[in-house]
Amino acid sequence: MSSAQQEPTGLYGQLVTLERDQTPFVLVTLVEALGSTPQDSGAKMLITAAGLHCGTVGGGKVEAKAIVLAQELLATRTAAPQLVNWALKTDVGMTCGGSVKLYFEPHAGGGSSAAWPIWIFGAGHVAQALVPVLAPLDCQLTICDPRREWLDRLPRARNARFLQSDDPKSLVPSMPDHTFLLCLTKGHATDRPVLQCALAKKNFPFVGVIGSKAKAMILRREMIAAGLDKARARQFHCPVGLPFGTNHPHEIALSIAAQLLTERDCLRHGT
Repeated sequence: MSSAQQEPTGLYGQLVTLERDQTPFVLVTLVEALGSTPQDSGAKMLITAAGLHCGTVGGGKVEAKAIVLAQELLATRTAAPQLVNWALKTDVGMTCGGSVKLYFEPHAGGGSSAAWPIWIFGAGHVAQALVPVLAPLDCQLTICDPRREWLDRLPRARNARFLQSDDPKSLVPSMPDHTFLLCLTKGHATDRPVLQCALAKKNFPFVGVIGSKAKAMILRREMIAAGLDKARARQFHCPVGLPFGTNHPHEIALSIAAQLLTERDCLRHGT
């Protein structure tokens, strides 16, 4: 394995790996240490459901208590950070004096409480314009395309991953159930396998396909002929995006982003 391909090292490198793999974790930081404490301020550790992943805030009873709290946050899918102030003698049961302040920062990973998952099939011109619009939002982007050169053109972001696959529909079963799915490939022949698999095997809250009403009719006809239920064959948005703007890729990207946000908020508010 070349140095460019090696996994990141160190605590922050491990944090990036956990986020990339959508593994839930809690970042615990020792904010303040007073008196006889086992570690200095600024010490950090990463906790997953399995326990201590890496780092330390001092070991012993302080660390054990912090691991238990972090795992409770993961188990209850708590999203809000927490700041605790523990006296080592009365709260932790240590004989030494002093106190610690610990900051617990949960990261939900890929579960149902995770950041909003958006999967984009196709890395063409519209995806190139759309990814920079979506990346600053609280979402987890996955962009899939068989063409490595197009994936490499996309801007890199902390919350984005890029999958090269010659069989994109094979990725559908692994997608979270609350995914917003976009088919933005180069044509209806490459959109349809992903779309058909998604409608037949999943019940995603939003499925959008780039194109026209005529394309939507063709897709429905072909999917029904291939065995898809007629009702399910109607459950996607094509053309995707709100009806404003021109056919310029950047304006299409804005219309898609606006529709995604509208649909997300409707789901959140039950409307």
